[in-house]
Amino acid sequence: MGRVRAIQNSDGFLFVGNQLALDFLNTRPVQNGVPMELLPDFSALLRWFQAAELLSARDVANLQQKWGRSARAQRTVETVRELREKLRKEILAWERGGAVHPTTIDELNRLMADHPMRTRLKARGSASSTELWFEPRQPEDLFAPLAHSTATLFANVDRSRVRKCDQCVLHFHDTSKKGTRRWCSMQLCGNRLKVAAYAARQRMRPHE
Repeated sequence: MGRVRAIQNSDGFLFVGNQLALDFLNTRPVQNGVPMELLPDFSALLRWFQAAELLSARDVANLQQKWGRSARAQRTVETVRELREKLRKEILAWERGGAVHPTTIDELNRLMADHPMRTRLKARGSASSTELWFEPRQPEDLFAPLAHSTATLFANVDRSRVRKCDQCVLHFHDTSKKGTRRWCSMQLCGNRLKVAAYAARQRMRPHE
């Protein structure tokens, strides 16, 4: 089914989306009917980037030391959250077959132009490959992978395989062979639904 990292992550972040833009969307889950903000400040944002394997521990330490207490960093966090909620509405409509709004396209293109991802060549023995990377020198550079992954989602991913969990607000890209995944993960919602179904069946059984 592809890579699914659930709440076992030491920082409590959820990586069940199989796609960075969807994992970004999932940083505001709902627990017991109450939305939970997993990116309340710059430190949390940096921890999420590290958990997503976008930044090293050294990168996080450097950015935290240089920008952590600045108003610029907090403004970046607020803008990141605003982008996330705008993308939430856009992705929900897109999943249902809607077109991406021109204003969203313009915003993503602006972010990618101002904060581009870079490509580098890597060699492993006799084999070579390219990989995307970015170098965050200022807080706003954190938009680079977010904008790029969202553009990639809209352009290259089959929307019929992108959906919201049947039981919660989390989104995922279904990379399973059959394409019938219904839950964000078996650990989070799948088992809960199966337990509820089992309990319902037990209640319906005639008493002996």
